[in-house]
Amino acid sequence: MGKVKDILQNKGRNVFSVDPETMVYKAIELMCEKNIGGLMIVEGESLVGIFTERDYARKLILKGKSSKDTPIKELMTRKPFTVTPENSIEDCMSLMTAKHIRHLPVEENGVLVGLISIGDVVKFVIEEQKNIIEHLEGYISR
Repeated sequence: MGKVKDILQNKGRNVFSVDPETMVYKAIELMCEKNIGGLMIVEGESLVGIFTERDYARKLILKGKSSKDTPIKELMTRKPFTVTPENSIEDCMSLMTAKHIRHLPVEENGVLVGLISIGDVVKFVIEEQKNIIEHLEGYISR
């Protein structure tokens, strides 16, 4: 099975982030503009948290807070689970399933270098299985 670096090679290493003082409304605008479900919260060069649509729904809406008056640091998930480019896709699937998470920041030597989502993992697995099937079909038909 492949590794996180294989997903990043195809997807790219673009990471959208904001600082902890950013108002939730601005973060949601960025997520909408970029059509993404999660943002990294970065202070300087350090990953300090993650903010997802789930955080918005459960920590803002249900608690009656205002997105224009609430800094993201009040809602973000602190110390998110991370992986490295060398982690296997299988490791990521296990972690995402066990912890009920959809996004995994990718760090290398303490530096944020990417982000993978459950969609990225599923897409990779489907593509890998497709390649295996094509290889086996070619082998059988020889």
